[in-house]
Amino acid sequence: MPRESPILDTLLRVMRTLRRSYDRRARDVGLTLSTGRALTTLAHHDGITQTELAAELAIEAPTLKRQIDALVAGGFVERRPLDGDGRKNGLVVTERGRDSAIVEFTHRLRGEVLRGIDPQDLDRAAQVLDRIARNIERMDRT
Repeated sequence: MPRESPILDTLLRVMRTLRRSYDRRARDVGLTLSTGRALTTLAHHDGITQTELAAELAIEAPTLKRQIDALVAGGFVERRPLDGDGRKNGLVVTERGRDSAIVEFTHRLRGEVLRGIDPQDLDRAAQVLDRIARNIERMDRT
């Protein structure tokens, strides 16, 4: 059995701190950490379905639906019928969603959060966190 490690407590503290900071800073543009993440991902995959976006974000569809509803209400995203399949909608980022202030805010925040950390350390940390996520997923399947 591995020795006791503070990494999970540290990870939870980082997530709480990041969420609070992001939400406080993004309030003026009408986003939260969750909706900002969905919008940022959607901007790279404009026109995908809600199901595809949920898979990309690795979250449950009902959770994403609330986020998309908030983005639609805020004028960041539109649902548009897909050509050839009237039952499905594609998610399209609006002009407001592509606003440079929002994009700049996200890029600036990511840069500030990672400032001063060696790229090799970030790569190693990402590998460790990916392994933790896979272990959790494996536990959930059993």
